[in-house]
Amino acid sequence: MKKDLFKKIYKKIKEHETIVIARHIGPDPDAIASQISLRDSIRNTFSSKKVYAVGLGVSRFKYFGTLDKIDDSLLQNPLLIVLDLPNKARVDGVSFDRYSDVIKIDHHPLEDIMGKIEYVDETASSTCELIANLINNTNLKMNKEIAAKLFLGIVADSDRFLVPTTNSKTFNIVSDLVAKYKLNLTELYNKLYERPLNEVKFQAYITLNMTNTENGFAYIKLNNEIIKEYKVDSSTASNMVNNFNYIKGIYSWAFVSYDERQEIYKVNIRSRGPIINEIAMRYNGGGHKLASGARIKSPDDIDLLFRELDEACKEYKNNLDLESK
Repeated sequence: MKKDLFKKIYKKIKEHETIVIARHIGPDPDAIASQISLRDSIRNTFSSKKVYAVGLGVSRFKYFGTLDKIDDSLLQNPLLIVLDLPNKARVDGVSFDRYSDVIKIDHHPLEDIMGKIEYVDETASSTCELIANLINNTNLKMNKEIAAKLFLGIVADSDRFLVPTTNSKTFNIVSDLVAKYKLNLTELYNKLYERPLNEVKFQAYITLNMTNTENGFAYIKLNNEIIKEYKVDSSTASNMVNNFNYIKGIYSWAFVSYDERQEIYKVNIRSRGPIINEIAMRYNGGGHKLASGARIKSPDDIDLLFRELDEACKEYKNNLDLESK
């Protein structure tokens, strides 16, 4: 069945001379790596096509490559490919109503149907895993640079192969990338995980100042004074949220920072058991069952979100206690 899907995606790419590739706002390595990798693969396969990867860039991820700035209202009959995006509300850089042809490739639980062709597999570790799978099963071209980007996206979104969606398919794809393109793992891991000292100190600040409830929910609200004091930006906390996994007695945790440019509170949520994406969806967010986020206008809504997360931890903890008896 997937082979037919790959053929449909490849055929649609072949049909269009202009292609725009978008992803979610506030991108992580998986979003940007999958986006730029697919763009470069299509460009290498079809040299005459105009292919654009759009959205706001993130300075710390500039090693993935440069994004494109376009006015999509001026494009003629473009194909839109959206990656790593479960719902239309969180798309970055495009307006859906300007596109009659849309393909979605995503590994989140299904929310919005966006196009006639949807390659959604929530059992995959990452969108980069899906892009690697697409390239490997079509005539799209791969090279060492694309392979390296896909490897980094898979590693980042699987949290170094620790998330439950990591499976033998993930390892087979990664093994193939490493062996075939002779990837330098040390060099790649340095790009992904090397941090300036001020960020390490900032992580220590978060550790020392998190609030922990009796139900196993931990959270911190980061104001702009703290962000400026440590010389980081509002996205830094979101890039650290996975570092707080495996803390005994904490079942879910959330970091809040304020994005002055967009005038919105960004909430990053993780879990070791309680289902959090259904809660996040009620607060202009969503994501995976154990890794989600929300974008909130009102501080009061942050408190409401935290109460729901704390209650989910309480229920989860009670169930654990019952099972242990």
